This record gives sequence, structure tokens and C-alpha cells, in this order.
Amino acid sequence: MRLLVGVKRVIDYAVKVRVTPDKTGVELKNVKMSMNPFCEIAVEEAVRLKEAGIVKEVVAVSVGPKQAQETIRTALAMGADRGIHITTDMRTDQELQPLAVSKLLKSIVEKETPDIVVLGKQAIDDDSNQTGQMLAGLLDWPQATFASKVKVEDKNLTVTREIDGGVQTLSMTLPAVITADLRLNEPRYATLPNIMKAKKEKD
Repeated sequence: MRLLVGVKRVIDYAVKVRVTPDKTGVELKNVKMSMNPFCEIAVEEAVRLKEAGIVKEVVAVSVGPKQAQETIRTALAMGADRGIHITTDMRTDQELQPLAVSKLLKSIVEKETPDIVVLGKQAIDDDSNQTGQMLAGLLDWPQATFASKVKVEDKNLTVTREIDGGVQTLSMTLPAVITADLRLNEPRYATLPNIMKAKKEKD
């Protein structure tokens, strides 16, 4: 079973964001960037499914500038097996819209044929919370958003998700799209040996 996990490069959550002088966006130059926190949770869940013997391969995908390779390498250091980088010079916090990302991911899904796609529920730069839902719609796959617990048995997926009134449990048949919520897990830190190993991977 193959799993595809999306990772996005964003301004680090601890950075104080500054508006550009022309007030058209936020300043990205000389600013610390890191993996979107919800994407970290998605990667962690993917790696846990691999460690449990449910998934055989985890493929990390990122759409962004050349520097997004660093985000993919972080995913590799956390335990992903391969990385796919779709290069663009568009600003991923403004110009590159969720529908375009969904269409790009759809083409990767059609090529890689994963059984599960896991994405963060939203990115902390645009807060759109749309890519996972749009991807599921484009693929005509079932979806389980805001997942706080994931269970996979054979080709069956059970997801517990948080809703306004409490929790909801969904059951569906794979392939499916999952978006990770904050309480799904606590991501591991990438160890130094794994970081060094990931840096040696080809661009």
C-alpha cells in the first residue's frame, strides 16, 4: 500500500510576520521558513502507518520554489521514503490557489496510484482549508477531513473527526483522502543522522 503526503513550505509559526512596504503581502525575504505544522502531523501519521506495517511506501509531495526541497528533506528525515517536488515561482501564500494545487496533486496521484492521500487540514499562511476537499472531489474519492484518529484495516478506513457538537466517526473504502487535525498526533523530531541522510538525497 502506498501513501502520498502533501507538505507545504510556510513562514515558521514562531516568526513575527511583517507586511511588505507596498502592503501587497507579507515579507518573505530573510524570514525563517519551515514545514506547515499541519503537514508535519500528516507526515507523522503517514510514517506511523508505515511503521505499523500497513503502508509500504510514503511519498512526500511539495509544490513551491526551489527552497521547498528543504521541506521535502524534512519529511524524508521524519521517515518518508521518496519526495516529489513540483517547482513554481508563484507565491504559495497568495498566487498559487488551492484549486491549482489540487489539480497538480491529482496528476501526481494518477501517476503514483496511492491508496491513501494525507494532507494537513490547512496551511498557516493562507488558512484556506480547501486543498484536501478539492482533491477528493477531482479524484471522486471519499474524504475524511479534520481527522483526530485514523484506523486502516485491509481496504477499509475508519476516521474519527472533530465537529462542533463533539466527534464523528466515518467509515469508507480506500482509496481516500484524509486531512489531519491538530490532535491526530504529536510529530517526532527529525534526528540528526536522518537529517544528514536526507541532505544527501538527489534534488
